[in-house]
Amino acid sequence: MAMTEERKEYLYQYQKEKLKRVPLDLKKSDYEKVASAANEKGMSVNGYIKEAINEKIEREALKHE
Repeated sequence: MAMTEERKEYLYQYQKEKLKRVPLDLKKSDYEKVASAANEKGMSVNGYIKEAINEKIEREALKHE
């Protein structure tokens, strides 16, 4: 089913206002490790990386308490 122009515009505006793209370059071998680990958890690479970032932020916050 094709997306309407109205829906496309809404998604574009949402992304523009609410999201920030962060380019990430990895060695192919590192990407394969991340992809494999994400797959084992039933996650996307994107979701796995976001989870890892959040865990790191939480650990760092605990160190500073």
